[in-house]
Amino acid sequence: MNLDEQIEQCRDEVIALRRDFHQYPELGFAEHRTAAVVEAYLQALGLETQRVVETGVVALLEGAEPGPVLMLRADMDALPIQEENEVDYVSTKPGVMHACGHDAHLAMLLVAAKILVGQRAAIKGTIKFVFQPNEESAGAVPMILAGVLENPTVDAAMAIHAWTPIASGYIGITAGAVMGGLDVFSLTIKGKSGHTGLPQEAIDPILAAANLIQTVQMIQTREISNLKSTTIMFGRINGGIKSNIIADNVELEGSIRFLYRGGPDSIEQPTERFIRIAEQVCTTHRCTVNIEITHENIPLINDPTMVALAREAAYQVFPDERYIIDNISIASEDFSEFSIRVPGVFMFLGAGNPEKETDYPHHNPRFNIDEDVLIQGVAMHVQGALNFFNRAT
Repeated sequence: MNLDEQIEQCRDEVIALRRDFHQYPELGFAEHRTAAVVEAYLQALGLETQRVVETGVVALLEGAEPGPVLMLRADMDALPIQEENEVDYVSTKPGVMHACGHDAHLAMLLVAAKILVGQRAAIKGTIKFVFQPNEESAGAVPMILAGVLENPTVDAAMAIHAWTPIASGYIGITAGAVMGGLDVFSLTIKGKSGHTGLPQEAIDPILAAANLIQTVQMIQTREISNLKSTTIMFGRINGGIKSNIIADNVELEGSIRFLYRGGPDSIEQPTERFIRIAEQVCTTHRCTVNIEITHENIPLINDPTMVALAREAAYQVFPDERYIIDNISIASEDFSEFSIRVPGVFMFLGAGNPEKETDYPHHNPRFNIDEDVLIQGVAMHVQGALNFFNRAT
């Protein structure tokens, strides 16, 4: 039986695994059942497993000959969302669902591990399978600090994300920046409460908040080049207790995303500009503001050599080159922490199919994926890994 036939025989298995993970979703760093299922599956393949940062799972597959170390990574965590899909495998946990495809990532990498164990004789090096918790809140960094890139030292990394904005049957593989950096902000604007019939006796933080929301939008259109993608979004606003009472304070939360190196040493400095404008707007309105910034993710940069390798694998997996496309998203992904340390490639596996209602966006309560593409993800892991070691020799 050839390799393609071996992979195809696992079609039902990868779907069943994905549905199991989907039914029992777990939030970041609470993926206890998920980790146990992953461990049991890998151990049944004859691989030794190791726990990292409690719910992370790592396993090594040593090839027939020594050589470089390739990391294949899948994320594990779900989201705090109430699922609205009417499917047999709907989430059994109220308020928690796999709304980003991590259930599919788990299933694809587990089945790929099964196939690759059978290909041990063709592997000249080591594969490190990494199942990472808490991707939604930068769980890669604790894994790295715990030594996941060491013992043995990782030389390169690959990952696949099921992606509903791309049609099923296509795959996005692009060199350079492919996902955005992410800074999360939390603001508390402090004013002075009073009667809405006597606004001159109070200091209105809601007016300041409204002005602030609009004014910071000038950053990406007037202060940073249009060629440098920048997005400032407000996701939460809370203030006031009654229609005839001027609020004492207003709370705002949101995110700043960018497709370039951010930080105080960058030319663009989107977050630093945001802080400057927020403070000055609030001063103009006689308010004070407390600003908290969480630097959550850096931009995800794909290594050109690893991209070429992945595209070579895609030519073997997909019907022809028309199905291999470029894809860039300003959404963020903490695989960026791996790809800044070792050459890496992050691929987008098309999973959107309107006929199957799998074209809802990520993080939507109706999010679902076209399960027919899962076997393509398995094949990309397998072929990509084998090509990596063939090229290294």
